[in-house]
Amino acid sequence: MADLFEGLKAKAGGWDRKIVFPEALDPRVLVAAGRLAADGALTPVLIGNMEAIQEKARALDVSLERMEIYDPEKYVGIDEMVQAFVERRKGKATEADARKLLLDENYFGTMLVFLNKAHGLVSGAAHSTADTVRPALQIVKMKPGLSKTSGVFIMVKGEEKYVFADCAINIAPDSKDLAEIAVESAKTAKMFDIEPRVAMLSFSTKGSAVSEETKRVEEALQLAREMAPELIIDGEFQFDAAIVPSVAQKKAPDSPIQGDANVFIFPSLEAGNIGYKIAQRLGGYEAVGPILQGLNAPVNDLSRGCSEEDVYNLALITAVQSLDQGK
Repeated sequence: MADLFEGLKAKAGGWDRKIVFPEALDPRVLVAAGRLAADGALTPVLIGNMEAIQEKARALDVSLERMEIYDPEKYVGIDEMVQAFVERRKGKATEADARKLLLDENYFGTMLVFLNKAHGLVSGAAHSTADTVRPALQIVKMKPGLSKTSGVFIMVKGEEKYVFADCAINIAPDSKDLAEIAVESAKTAKMFDIEPRVAMLSFSTKGSAVSEETKRVEEALQLAREMAPELIIDGEFQFDAAIVPSVAQKKAPDSPIQGDANVFIFPSLEAGNIGYKIAQRLGGYEAVGPILQGLNAPVNDLSRGCSEEDVYNLALITAVQSLDQGK
């Protein structure tokens, strides 16, 4: 794990990368932001009351040097931000709505990203996933051609690294959703120096069972191949056929994936969430994420049970995502 994040720190872009932390008064967030600034990994952008943040920083012995602080109630550029928000929402919010919403730290922070005053955002230590993702979907929005955001975990143990998706967002993805998730997850894999070999998972391998569920995965495979013809991807696979060479040889001898898949696309959120937690709790893998993908700019969601280290690491990931997206 240490090597993984040292590599990300080297990629993160230094103080030129500005990452927003809407939950600046959370001790985990503030301490992590202090470390990120001191390490020269990025420039933290804190949202909240200046005096309250300064007082909390003194109590935690955190230096605010090389950080930016914005107070939504005193922001001098609020009129410009309100106008930009109203235009972005295209009739779904009045000026009065905007002024009220932009007092919310997540909405305000997301607008900083949209207005190119920051490169990404990390929230969720004290907010629900919906509180973090909703402003992103309304303001930053999806990449052109994509319809859904999705959440991946990087599963790490020693030198082993795998991508599991979608384990966080889409409850019952359809074929198009699964194809998008597969292609975006392959891009995320490359960010972690994983050359993607993508397995579309099911309870069937190459037609060993036929149902609406397996047909959905088969259709997703064809769509993903059309979206990214250069991608090494195959399915449908049972998990053992995707990860064990001897099983692959028996069940899918003609597949380009011979038990060497490293990106696993689960057919539902239920399967993905259970799968990554089994790998984490029984397999001893560290689960890094969820990392949100598909948005025009990186916005990532912490667990409310996160540690200071989780905040630090997810901020590094967000900074690297922003560079990969050319933000």
